[in-house]
Amino acid sequence: MGEPIVTQEDDMKSDHAADPATEAFVAHRNLLFTVAYEMLGSAADAEDVLQETWLRWVKVDLDQIRDRRAYLVRIATRQSLNRLRTMTRRKEAYVGPWLPEPLLTAPDVAEDAELAESMSMALMLVLETLSPTERAVFVLREAFDVSYEEIAAAVGKSQAAVRQIAHRARRHVDARRPRAAAVPASEGRAVLESFRRALETGDLQGFLDVLAPDVVLVSDGGGVKQAALRPVVGAQKVARFIVGGTARTESALAVGHTVVNGSPGLVLRLDGELDGVMAARVEDGRVTGLYYVRNPAKLTHVAGETRLSLR
Repeated sequence: MGEPIVTQEDDMKSDHAADPATEAFVAHRNLLFTVAYEMLGSAADAEDVLQETWLRWVKVDLDQIRDRRAYLVRIATRQSLNRLRTMTRRKEAYVGPWLPEPLLTAPDVAEDAELAESMSMALMLVLETLSPTERAVFVLREAFDVSYEEIAAAVGKSQAAVRQIAHRARRHVDARRPRAAAVPASEGRAVLESFRRALETGDLQGFLDVLAPDVVLVSDGGGVKQAALRPVVGAQKVARFIVGGTARTESALAVGHTVVNGSPGLVLRLDGELDGVMAARVEDGRVTGLYYVRNPAKLTHVAGETRLSLR
């Protein structure tokens, strides 16, 4: 009962009642994945954390556990912290900007402002500037409303230390997160439709009409696909970068709407083959942030929607 517990939740449902450990794990699987993903920014690593969590969970004496949800979150947090420290070294050797692995999420996620904001590319990039422990504390407290007592048990710190870390992390994030709230999903989709038309036609003015003056484009090719080695800033530069890139390819470009990390986004295909996924931040009717992931290793989870949960 190893891997299927983690990767094929539906296979665990049968006519026979599952054992209590399995039932508890399945009930909180989406939550555990969301916790791990927000800490790591990698769906593949989050899946590995789920596997590691399951292997430890089945060894636990459930009669000694007062709150199974809290205990599972504690295990997943510890495994995520271990992995996050290793990932920090990997990112230091990464070619070009590093972006979180994009997830295609159900449209209702975009309607949940709290969940959409916590999963947004913009916020997750800010979380990358935190230390592993700061990130764990911030995610558990701000996104999942975990008590300081439980966070302390998860990260191996005193409650007093956790409160200080939470305050420091919150101040750090608040100083760097987007100032304006993201627009409603319906407005975001309308703006992205104008952007999509400009992208498919290569209309420079069309881009300038929809891009904010200080828009930032971050592209992640991982050294495998062509991408800008540093962020591109400003409407003129971003528009010309995109138009120049599409003009250089002889492949047929097709752009479709989707929901990326809880926000309206686009899927780009060249000659029918997946080229990348673009997430966008829309504020005041303009695109203020573009996050384009082309690295094939980060596109393995875009074949279908990923189920997420904050509870």
